[in-house]
Amino acid sequence: MPKAKSKAVPKSDAAPDMSPVVGLTTAMMVANPAVTKAWTDIMKESARFVSERLQEDMEAQKVLLQCKTPADLVQFQSEFVLKAMQQYADEAQRITKIMTDAGEDIAKDARHSWSRVYDNIPL
Repeated sequence: MPKAKSKAVPKSDAAPDMSPVVGLTTAMMVANPAVTKAWTDIMKESARFVSERLQEDMEAQKVLLQCKTPADLVQFQSEFVLKAMQQYADEAQRITKIMTDAGEDIAKDARHSWSRVYDNIPL
């Protein structure tokens, strides 16, 4: 009986091609520094928030393990969810503010770089 041919499955150990991302980032930096600043501000704020939330989640696990009654558990879960919802809402506001400020900076930069200076028109 002949052996069944097996299809070779390519290994994906190689790092993914990041050149499109690098190209986009470089184009952004060259096109408008305000966009680059907004991008880095959003990334920093996101990293800070995720780190803070992970810490809160780990603390919550410790408290959950110390609950003695179902009522304690429900009470803690309620407080935890309310606090988390407030933190996520606050974070959304912070990100929105960063984006709004960036939009204003980009618009201001566009006005100044493309606005015509009428003092330089020869008569």
